[in-house]
Amino acid sequence: MDLNIVYGVIFAVFGTCVGSFCNVLIYRLPRGQSVNFPASHCPKCSHALKFYHNIPLLSWLFLGGKCAFCKTKISIRYPIVELLGGALALAAYFGEPDLAKAAVLGLCFILLMALSAIDFEYKAVPESLLYVVTALSLAYTLMYDFDLSGVGAAAGYAAIFFVLRFIVTFVLKREAMGSADIFIAGVMGAILGWKLGGISIYIGAILTLPAYLIAHRKGYELPFVPFLSMGLLLTFIFRDQILRLLDVIYG
Repeated sequence: MDLNIVYGVIFAVFGTCVGSFCNVLIYRLPRGQSVNFPASHCPKCSHALKFYHNIPLLSWLFLGGKCAFCKTKISIRYPIVELLGGALALAAYFGEPDLAKAAVLGLCFILLMALSAIDFEYKAVPESLLYVVTALSLAYTLMYDFDLSGVGAAAGYAAIFFVLRFIVTFVLKREAMGSADIFIAGVMGAILGWKLGGISIYIGAILTLPAYLIAHRKGYELPFVPFLSMGLLLTFIFRDQILRLLDVIYG
């Protein structure tokens, strides 16, 4: 059997399992609850779930999207997050040739998804999860060769966002951007480096514009972490095409 298929399946399963855990993070961290205790339970009837009720994707399908005990509907978000976790792990596997680095990167991508979901719903992110993502991105860039260029890019983009936040806050006379955005900018620099890191931030800003116009009309506060994360992911996936395009444009 082709090893690419075997490793692909392993990464997909790994991603869906981490995605399942991310559902716990998304629900519990904003509420200040422990992610370890109590054990998984239905938020409606509080009945503890059996291990076979927690199998990523399959349990939701076999249970018909309902609690096994009280039959309350389970949000579609749960299988979607698990499915996206598998997809993000595969994106890391196919985009990073080294298996260990791909695993670290996949974990970083999936936790960024959790941060994005929390930021989108609560307009704030848990610092503990933010620190873990930052540490993973630095571990990724430093793994094996201890190349400090990624660390430099991380520090540089974090510093740029820090200064930008200060300037915009001063001009608008109100808090602008969140401290989480500074960390995510650093993560983008660590994973992609100086050139692609800047492009990913630009793509994230472009993605924000149409959403901002809609949100502004409805008086909705738009989080930036999800768009920065999408910019990072798109740039990582299409980095070869982006670099070729830059070569064509700028020679």
